[in-house]
Amino acid sequence: MPVRLVVPTSRTGILDYRNAVNERTRLLLRVHPSNFRIEGFTARPDLAELVALGKERGLPVYEDLGSGCVVDLRPFGIDEPLVSESLRAGTDLVSFSGDKLLGGPQAGILAGKPEIVARLRRNPMFRALRLDKLIYQALETTLRALLFEQWERIPALGMIRMSAEQIRERAERLLAAVPRLHGRVEPGQSVIGGGSTPAQSIPTWLIVIESQDIVGAEKRLRSGDPPVIARIEDDRLLLDLRTVFPEEEEELRRALQALAG
Repeated sequence: MPVRLVVPTSRTGILDYRNAVNERTRLLLRVHPSNFRIEGFTARPDLAELVALGKERGLPVYEDLGSGCVVDLRPFGIDEPLVSESLRAGTDLVSFSGDKLLGGPQAGILAGKPEIVARLRRNPMFRALRLDKLIYQALETTLRALLFEQWERIPALGMIRMSAEQIRERAERLLAAVPRLHGRVEPGQSVIGGGSTPAQSIPTWLIVIESQDIVGAEKRLRSGDPPVIARIEDDRLLLDLRTVFPEEEEELRRALQALAG
């Protein structure tokens, strides 16, 4: 089936959609930019406008949300639309990822009106692309943890929900345990991921390691057992404990001890 693009620019309004609809149109699609950001002179139609146009023309509305945020993370500094909001707005079909912000296994999820989802299941491609039982089990476990708000069982969400003050206390305690290390604790930003929340970050506290050979220090940490992945920024070696589990801190302390000499 041929696909007709509305306007291949950064400014698209509901009139562009309306003018593009003809007798061959079968679906109205809106895609959320979950892995990029366009800033400046931009626009896109409101979802309510698109739903109203779909009802007027008898066309289903499909929104691809990409990262699949099912828990409101705005109180933690992550501004991503919720799947539930899209469905409440009247969208007929929503697709999103089972990993990323949902925090489960890598998978694609379709949600919406039962008759549309059932029609998609009858497509021959469904059998080729369907998930196996292990993925279904992992996804069920993740969704059950979400339902009962057991955030500690979902690493991605547990890390996002960790406060900057909690990270500061951990960083200061760890640094104090390695007195020979030339380092300090400074405020910084945690980047959640370009594929989930592009151009968005949340406050954290970083361990800043000072060294005359920053590249060499990074390589020594990365070559250790277990490897420690730090990042170099503005000629500084940075460690963010947001992505370090508490049970891993002792191994990290030993790695920093070895780096300090």
